[in-house]
Amino acid sequence: MTKTEQKAIERAKKAQEKLELEKARIESIKVYEKEYEHLGLVCGIDEVGRGPLAGPVVAGAVILPKDCDILYINDSKKLSEKKREELYDVIMERAVATGIGSATPERIDEINILQATYEAMRQAISNLGIVPDILLNDAVTIPLVDIRQVPIIKGDAKSISIGAASIIAKVTRDRLMVKYADIYPGYGFESNKGYGSAAHIEALKKLGPCPIHRRSFIGNFV
Repeated sequence: MTKTEQKAIERAKKAQEKLELEKARIESIKVYEKEYEHLGLVCGIDEVGRGPLAGPVVAGAVILPKDCDILYINDSKKLSEKKREELYDVIMERAVATGIGSATPERIDEINILQATYEAMRQAISNLGIVPDILLNDAVTIPLVDIRQVPIIKGDAKSISIGAASIIAKVTRDRLMVKYADIYPGYGFESNKGYGSAAHIEALKKLGPCPIHRRSFIGNFV
């Protein structure tokens, strides 16, 4: 056997080992889904965009099939943009149902970010098109929802359903902020996605706020 062949075998072996580890990790984050699947449809809920200075808060709701074997689902913040985009397409194709909800910057200013987040989550649930039997939420209990809820701290890394919800919410919001970058140039929305980077804050001080800035968030800068 040549050295080239030996190296190829070693690479293949390492790739297989990584694959097996990923399969085991995915099984480990199905614990909550398996615990509650006897109740019926299990839906994961998560949001993105609570902290930015601009743009909406977006929530995702995802019901995955019981035998879901999509690999690499995780907290969206732990994934590269490329991997999130890839997973978004797979989740949208293979999920039993998905829903997106959002609250505008104006709504955030009107009722505060927490209440706006709850509103976006309720909207995401209603946009599923079917009614789930139980909600797995990332850390929160959503008011004014009659469905049983299970809040899970750091749920986007502990539940495959919540992780999937975080991915579709993140990709949806990021794509929207890229579009806003064309409409409101100068703030770098295509890269900072509305978060308070140094360059964004500098642009805010120089240009003043644009229509998608959250007035209740930017008082220290304008």
